[in-house]
Amino acid sequence: MSLVDLAPGQHAAHVRNHWWWRPGWHVGRRFYAFHITFEGQHQLYRAAKAYRTSLAEMPSLTLIPDRWLHLTMQGIGFGDEVAQELAEKIAGEARSLLADVPAFEVEFGPIVVADEAIVMPAEPAEPVHELRHLTRQAIGRVLGEDRIGEDPDRFRPHVSVAYVTAEGSAEPYVEAVGRVNVEPAHVAIKHVDLIEMHRDQQMYEWRTVATLPLR
Repeated sequence: MSLVDLAPGQHAAHVRNHWWWRPGWHVGRRFYAFHITFEGQHQLYRAAKAYRTSLAEMPSLTLIPDRWLHLTMQGIGFGDEVAQELAEKIAGEARSLLADVPAFEVEFGPIVVADEAIVMPAEPAEPVHELRHLTRQAIGRVLGEDRIGEDPDRFRPHVSVAYVTAEGSAEPYVEAVGRVNVEPAHVAIKHVDLIEMHRDQQMYEWRTVATLPLR
């Protein structure tokens, strides 16, 4: 089951390969999106490292290094379909909308084994939902409401620490993360990033187009 379909604290029963090629994706193609990134967030790094260490000997996983930890928020579109000047205009709209939102703190606590990834959900989720709502507004203002992708109701903010690369039972991964004893990570959310990313090497890697600070 997808993370958004799991009850709090519930794990999926089965897992599958995260790296199947979703519609439109291929090697070399780039995608604009709003993400929250975590430069210098050492509590998050500590928690992620504890889980990566426990999972290191497990088969069929892509472990995510600190550099590429992120909270996926809202996609915009492929770089060959959304011109750079439009992406920059969307960033400007989002900058204005986000400027009045106060910075806040979330906690990344108990790990969840979802269908394609092993993740730490963010709590409370509501402030992140508000950020996503505002980024969707920014996209709509520039591209039109009909160009806002992704279901607004199917979103559960989280940070992935590993992606699954094969189909099978979730139980071995549940057991591995269950052995970890680590304090929840408290993370200050002070900005949203508009990024241009790719997945050419079975890792989400990106360049930052714009950093949009919160108040």
